[in-house]
Amino acid sequence: MRTLTIIRHAKSSWEQEGLSDFERPLNERGRRDAPVMAARLKKDAAQPDLLVSSPALRAITTARVFADVLGIPTENIQLQAKIYDASLGTLLNVVQSLDDQYPHIALFGHNPGLSQLAQRLAECNVDELPTCAIVQISLPIKHWRDAGAEIGTLSYRSWPKDQS
Repeated sequence: MRTLTIIRHAKSSWEQEGLSDFERPLNERGRRDAPVMAARLKKDAAQPDLLVSSPALRAITTARVFADVLGIPTENIQLQAKIYDASLGTLLNVVQSLDDQYPHIALFGHNPGLSQLAQRLAECNVDELPTCAIVQISLPIKHWRDAGAEIGTLSYRSWPKDQS
């Protein structure tokens, strides 16, 4: 059994002119939501062994907040450049190439790809993941390479606007 926790980065800022999309930081709401959502995950759901993040500033910042709240060492955060601006196919390839020594991995990235990935792996009833949303999918597989369409089961989901 494998578990994939999909986390869309927290809300980011568009205020600083001259920054590329890749460099956008979290805004006030994002800085507020990320620790709340990490605490909710810690309280209500299974904990990941490894965090894999897009290297975009808003994604890696969100991953670091989750690591801090969950008590996961920063060396257990891996950057994966392919996650930034990735299509569904690319994200599925990223999942299929994950290290089998980690049975539960959290993936931090961007829409629309993450929403499409959640929909592909399990019946999620998710049109679009809001910022800082968490979707946890149980996959009945021994190896990450076997992840595929509609084989998973949604085991947990939480949006920032949900009541805790």
